[in-house]
Amino acid sequence: MATRTFRLLVSFCCIIALAAIVNACKIGYSFTGASISPEVKSVFIDFFTNRARVVNPMLSQTFTEKMKDKFVNETGLTMEREQGDLEFSGEITGYEVRPLSIQQSDQGRDFASMNRLTVTVKVVFTNNKDHEQDFNTSFSAYYDWESTRSLNEIENDAVDVIVEQLIEDIFNKSVANF
Repeated sequence: MATRTFRLLVSFCCIIALAAIVNACKIGYSFTGASISPEVKSVFIDFFTNRARVVNPMLSQTFTEKMKDKFVNETGLTMEREQGDLEFSGEITGYEVRPLSIQQSDQGRDFASMNRLTVTVKVVFTNNKDHEQDFNTSFSAYYDWESTRSLNEIENDAVDVIVEQLIEDIFNKSVANF
């Protein structure tokens, strides 16, 4: 009987100690992979102006809104209108279409069998709770398609894919610490 009581007491002490250790951790984890300090409560995402030579008229709005959605929905942070514990600003610096794969036709002419749309975004990230995590980095993502289709045919889908990849990369660098 005394051995059983001793085991229960040791188990109880271990549970209390484990709970104290987990509660003392400075980093909070979520199922999205974000590791955000419990001190961080808010985020501010500034409008990303399009400064690329070729301008997709909807890209700035689409990018900014999807980025806001990602950070609010996957971190539980409150979106601020001016300043936040985490702050993002920047600009779209590139929107380029280039031939990817050159082939030769039966008539001996070169043509692109594949094309690539690349979007580049410069991001300035400020963590007002831990400035060691701040960064000023450019991110790029691309979408490839067969040249039998025009840019107008694939552009909306391509932009959606590219924006999702860019935002995922920014999210991972800023709050997932990858």
